[in-house]
Formats: sequence, structure tokens, C-alpha cells
Amino acid sequence: MTGPAGEHEETLARVVREHAGRLAASLVSLLGDFSAAEDLVQDAVETALRRWPAEGVPDRPDAWLFTVARRRGLDVLRRESLYRAKLARLTWPEPAPRDDRLRLIFTCCHPALSRPAQIALTLRVVCGLSTAQIAAAFVVPESTVAQRITRAKRKIGEAGIPYRVPAAEDLPGRLDEVLAVVYLLFNEGYLSSTPDRAQARDLVEDAEWLAALLAGLMPGEPEVAGLLALIRLHRARGAARFDAGGRLVLLRDQDRGLWDRRAIAEAAASLMRAARAHRRPGPYQVQAAIVACHAEASRFEDTDWAQILVLYDMLLRVAPSPVTRLHRAVAVRYIQGVKAALAELTDLERALERYPLFHATRAELLRDLGRREEARRADERALELTANPAQQALLHERLNWR
Repeated sequence: MTGPAGEHEETLARVVREHAGRLAASLVSLLGDFSAAEDLVQDAVETALRRWPAEGVPDRPDAWLFTVARRRGLDVLRRESLYRAKLARLTWPEPAPRDDRLRLIFTCCHPALSRPAQIALTLRVVCGLSTAQIAAAFVVPESTVAQRITRAKRKIGEAGIPYRVPAAEDLPGRLDEVLAVVYLLFNEGYLSSTPDRAQARDLVEDAEWLAALLAGLMPGEPEVAGLLALIRLHRARGAARFDAGGRLVLLRDQDRGLWDRRAIAEAAASLMRAARAHRRPGPYQVQAAIVACHAEASRFEDTDWAQILVLYDMLLRVAPSPVTRLHRAVAVRYIQGVKAALAELTDLERALERYPLFHATRAELLRDLGRREEARRADERALELTANPAQQALLHERLNWR
């Protein structure tokens, strides 16, 4: 055993994120029973929460979780010889094919389930995100996410939805949901919603790998190329996003000399090739184009805000959302002024009440107008809503400065 018992929850969370999807995919593939496999994974996690505080974290926590899941499966299914034989043959580590997670994502994104349920279930079972993390991604209460997951699992059981790779002709019909899962996985890694770390590079790497695998499977889908370019453009400035103390550095303050200019050029070029070849603009392509506009500016002052505003208007046409309107308001600030930007936020408050970036953005605009007490209250609300340590540190600095 290694490490103090007090670290068990943080370590368990990391292990679940890294290995739950692989473990679930292996068990589902072997058992042919989605619900049973997911239950085995959750049983293993609950057992770890009970035992690790007293016993310490094992040297191989991933293998420990697998062993517990296997033993539990043998116990539960001991009267079913076929399942018992299948479980007995399973060993660890015996990596499943690397695309098993992607296959399981497509399985979770079955058209019999509602889109929110598909995405929530996949993020929970395949990607190992917690209910709280998923709720933060959807900007909804945790109870709503929990209900979606429960109903989706019940639907899978009642409808007898099988675990299988969809036929080639069925893949495009599930692509939107699969892309949404990869996108949300990337977002959670890029700026974590949990208090244990500011970012999760493993999730970002998983998202990029899944997007690249999708691009190989579906080279004719421009939105896949758009998502992959979007992820790579964001990753290209990763070295400048945090300072030496782990504090978040805003885009306008980043040292652009640390950006990976080669990666930016390659991602932008691949985005342009997809756009010209297919001429089917979609939300991921447009978002990638916005990030490219930022990334290609040598200085913050050189940012082409007029082009960015046009792209946000396009994004609102193809995929309207309150969060997109919030980001558009930032572009409005640099084109039409602070008052116009603040006016854009007026009717977003109800929809984004639980979204910390809404309140932080509003605070900046209010400060620019000299309305310091209102700005302080907005920053305090943003601080209440975020668990990310880097965001918290930035907000604390703002509140202490004013």
C-alpha cells in the first residue's frame, strides 16, 4: 500500500476517470449485459470507498478495482455457468482493443434514449465522470442528471438494447451524440469542475484520441474534423494557460510565445480542408474557427473581433444556446462597447444563473463601468458556483484587489 488513507477519495476519483470506461467496456463486451457490467464497476468503487480509508490505497488500484468487480460478478452470477466461464477467462491487465471505449459510446448513444440521457449515461459509465461533473457540463442540478442516468439504464433493460457496434449505415445517425460526449469530456479536462485539480490532462488526451479515432472511421464527416481541430487548437496554447503557481492566466494575459505555432497552423489547415471539401458548416467547425481567430493573432490587440462576432452569429444560427450568447457578448464588448455587451447579458441571467462564467463575465463588465459593488457581488456569486481551484484563486484575487 502507498500513500496516506486520507488521499483515498482523490486517488479513487482519478482511477475511476482513467479506468472505469475500459473496465466497463471489457465487462460489457464479455458479458453482453450493459446494466450488469455497470453495476459491477459501481460495486467495486463502493467497496474501495469502504476499505481504502482503513487499508490504504493499493499499489495497483486499477487492478484492485478489476479484481473486486470480477469476484463480485462471480458471486452474483455463480449459478449461470456461461457468465461464470466468461468472467473466469478475464484477466488484468489485458487491454481491450483501444476502440472498445468508442464502441461503448456508440452503444450508449442508442436512439431509443433521449439525447440528454444518452450523453449523461455515456459520460458516467464510459468516461467515469461524476454526477456533479456532468451536472456542471449541462448547467443543471445534480438531481436532474441522476434521474436521466437512472431512466436510461432502466430503458436499456426494459427495451433489451444489445451491446453491439452499430452497422456502418447507423453510425451517422448517432454521430451528434457521440461528438457531444467527446466535446464535454474535453471541456471537463480543459477546465475541471472538481476541486482536486484545475485541469485534467488525461481527459483531454482521451478526448483528442477519441476524436482522432472518429476522424479515421468517418473521414467524410466535417464535424468530426472540426471537433478534432478545436481540441488541438486549444491544446496548442496549453503551456500558457497557467502560471508557475498553477493560477489561471486569461487569454489576454497569456505569453503567446509559449503557444505551439506549428500545432496551431496544422489544426487550422485541417479545418480549412474539411470546410472546403464538404461545405457543410456545423457547430464544431465554427467553434474551431473562432479559436483559430484567437490563436492566429500575434497579440491580443490584433484579435479580429469583427470576424469572431460574425462567427458567433453563425454559431447561434446552427446551434443556439445561452452559453454561446454569453461568449458572443464578449466579442460585442470589443466591437460595440461595454454597455452594449452588458445589455446582451440581461436576459441570460435566468438560464445561466448556475454558470460561474456568466457571473464572472458580468463582473468584469460592471467593473469597466465603475459599478464596483455590483461587480463584487457578481464575483462572489461566481466564486460560490465554481469548484475549480484555479478559477477560485483568480476570483479571490479580484475580490481582494477591489
